[in-house]
Amino acid sequence: MKNQPPDTAGPAPDNHAAVVAELIAEHRDRPGALLPLLHAVQHALGHIPASAVPAIAAGLSLSRAEVHGVIGYYHHFRAQPAGRHVVQVCRAESCQACGGDALWNAAQQALGCEGGATRADGAVTLEPVYCLGLCAQSPAMQIDERVHARVTPEKLQRLVAAMEAGS
Repeated sequence: MKNQPPDTAGPAPDNHAAVVAELIAEHRDRPGALLPLLHAVQHALGHIPASAVPAIAAGLSLSRAEVHGVIGYYHHFRAQPAGRHVVQVCRAESCQACGGDALWNAAQQALGCEGGATRADGAVTLEPVYCLGLCAQSPAMQIDERVHARVTPEKLQRLVAAMEAGS
């Protein structure tokens, strides 16, 4: 499920509390429940709303800081819903050494949004990611669930065109 685009047809925000409460009840007695619970919330809602953090903390007898710490540590978790497509560009050292900065800049330009943001039309979210495991084939990126290696700005243009054509 890592980096899976959200279910954008999830529950309305006014129903988030009920969904989170149900998921807490399902997970609270599991050893190490926080990560599985956060994954479940993100899968159900497409993100982990700030309003869910106090309920998660109370339900698992954790502090809000502990829950925020885990959410902030893992790049997979989002505080806001992602776009219909999620584009991740590796920002780790190997990729940067092989043209990752140029790829990052080209991605922002090609997608029409800043890194770490979702385009105004909701079509795409551009995220930095710190290692896709393709260090020997740098620079790398991922579009939705598909990884791409040795991505040049020119190859990026073709990938973006294919992504937008398949929307």
